[in-house]
Amino acid sequence: MYALEVKNLSKNFNGIRAVDHASFTVPEGSVFGLIGRNGAGKTTTIRMMMNIYVPDNGEVILRGTKIGQEFKNKVGYLPEERGLYKKMKVLDTLLFLAELKGKTGKDVEKKAYEYLKRFDIADRKNSKVEDLSKGNQQKIQFIAAVLHDPEFLIFDEPFAGLDPINTDLLKDIILEKKAEGKVIIFSTHLMDFAEKLSDHIAMIDHGKIILKGSLGEIKTQFAQRNVTLEAEGDLSFLDRAGFVEKVENFGNSFGVRVKEASQTQELLKLLVQNNVRVNKFAANEISLHEIFITLAGKDSNIVK
Repeated sequence: MYALEVKNLSKNFNGIRAVDHASFTVPEGSVFGLIGRNGAGKTTTIRMMMNIYVPDNGEVILRGTKIGQEFKNKVGYLPEERGLYKKMKVLDTLLFLAELKGKTGKDVEKKAYEYLKRFDIADRKNSKVEDLSKGNQQKIQFIAAVLHDPEFLIFDEPFAGLDPINTDLLKDIILEKKAEGKVIIFSTHLMDFAEKLSDHIAMIDHGKIILKGSLGEIKTQFAQRNVTLEAEGDLSFLDRAGFVEKVENFGNSFGVRVKEASQTQELLKLLVQNNVRVNKFAANEISLHEIFITLAGKDSNIVK
């Protein structure tokens, strides 16, 4: 049984279809990435999952039963648009939000303070939320989402506004929660974060799910005939090579797709013949970023 099943969710705003029959499944104990460009429909989908928006059609199934109000009590939710009580003090805010989820007492206060120390803002526990930077407010919102120890964690663009150190810390905590058996769902337009964290993904573009499933299986599927290449020299000759189907320039690396899997060695030979210094040549390797660039906007390429 899946932890969550999203079935044919759709939502229109003023005649514009924001989400179009979105369906995907979230396995138990997994980290699930809902990925796509800005405006693709990620936030609308999550708000329908949270019952903030009522879908025009479709439903969300929690362990075999359609979700109701009780689902919110099992979820730690980090919204895209942060909502904190700006006049309240930091620690008071965390304890108040935990109390709304039924968690009170010294253990919760201790846990809140431990999270504040971990995020290096314990010295601001008595500061008003409005006096914190946007990045520190983001940390408070994240702590509030996990403090009451929910079964499900749903984060909408959780890495927004965080520096690299705190981004790594947040990723560590997400993985800790996974190890505890929690179900984690997060949305992002940053493919590298999704690739590092996700066990399963759903890729949404123009409101449609265009790819979904196990990240490992998806990468294996798309990596065939693909070479990840880091090289020094002029590679323009690849555009004229008859066996090369596509070349993607990512700045410091290239994604090269050949027409037949057996032609990867022919590619390497051609590079050497053209005096290209090859620093990395990885056949049958592809990044989630490359997959997204390949598929985005091609609504007919739905992988079930």
